[in-house]
Amino acid sequence: MESENIRELFQIMTRRFGLLNKNCCSTDNYKISLAQSHILYEINHQSKPSMQMVSETLGIDITTFSRQIQNLIKMGLVRKIADPSDKRVFILYLTAEGKKVNQSIDNRMNNYLKDVFSHMNEFEQETVIRSVKLLNASMNKTNNSCKEPIS
Repeated sequence: MESENIRELFQIMTRRFGLLNKNCCSTDNYKISLAQSHILYEINHQSKPSMQMVSETLGIDITTFSRQIQNLIKMGLVRKIADPSDKRVFILYLTAEGKKVNQSIDNRMNNYLKDVFSHMNEFEQETVIRSVKLLNASMNKTNNSCKEPIS
């Protein structure tokens, strides 16, 4: 493991995924950033998520998150509604257009991954998926994070 530059492997993978592109997830008439794409995904996959829930899931501070939500609202992709039981809490919903954009991004990513996996045999595909699951589980257990400065 020491002979390989692991960070370089992840740097290359990040570039190939297009994660550094400003509008990596643009679709139809919308210029969607990676952060906005993640927000749309989480709103779609969580049940009546609050702003705080999505912000915490993504590890985005609430001020930055609020600006992203405002942009998505202006684009007509997200609605923010006060929770009837606690007016201080806002629940997020995808609009019909937001669902369409989210589905378009989802389809594009799934097609890209399908193409990537098409260059592997079944054993290699299973190995990669199993390895990514293992990596995610290990990342979940560590106390270190790229979100905070390493001392």
